[in-house]
Amino acid sequence: MPEKLKSIFNWSGGKDSALALNHCLQNPELEIKYLVTTVNDALNRISMHGVRQELLVLQAESIGIPLYEIRLPEMPGMKEYDEAMHFHLEKFRQEGITHSIFGDIFLEDLKKYRDERLAEVGMTGIYPLWKRDSHELINEFLGLGFGTVIACTQARLEEFVGEEITKELISTLPDDVDVCGENGEFHTFVFKGPIFSKSVPYKTGEKVFKEYAAPKDADDTCFSATPVKTLSGFWYCDLLPIG
Repeated sequence: MPEKLKSIFNWSGGKDSALALNHCLQNPELEIKYLVTTVNDALNRISMHGVRQELLVLQAESIGIPLYEIRLPEMPGMKEYDEAMHFHLEKFRQEGITHSIFGDIFLEDLKKYRDERLAEVGMTGIYPLWKRDSHELINEFLGLGFGTVIACTQARLEEFVGEEITKELISTLPDDVDVCGENGEFHTFVFKGPIFSKSVPYKTGEKVFKEYAAPKDADDTCFSATPVKTLSGFWYCDLLPIG
């Protein structure tokens, strides 16, 4: 038997991550050593998505792959972010890990940025969903029995925050919104599906609106899937673990 590719999986807790992981778990050539998630250290929440770390831990426990948290300040600059990620990628490489898996779909600049950072430590990116049609992906996701809730949205999509994604909800999204939110229109939290040994129970809490300015050294290859250079607003729905 050929040696498996030792990999980390970049886990956001959302639907694209979940679907990509489902594909990877069926690939006998891959060995996933860790679910790697960046966490806002000040708020103890998943970076960008705003989901509580407690729910992240419950996801990882149900999936059965060790969770590796990379703790970051609330608004790291690009230099600070790059240095932190380089440090952890070096650690993974020293463990014999050679590949890093992402759920990206079509953002070329982001893929280029990821591949360049990985190359610095001799690692290679894997993109199971790359260039697939967004409508095809969301239909596959729902057809497999996954369940996901919208954790945050751009300001203009307030009505959708805190709602579970269904085919009916997808049909009501504005025409200029990617149905997978690949342009950063929304982010999600997956609570059930074939990759979980049991569902992750949650309830919706307070909805809040927050505005952010990009770090002064940010550019279009920002680590975020939604690089911005000006003030940007997002609605967040606080998701609370049950039990």
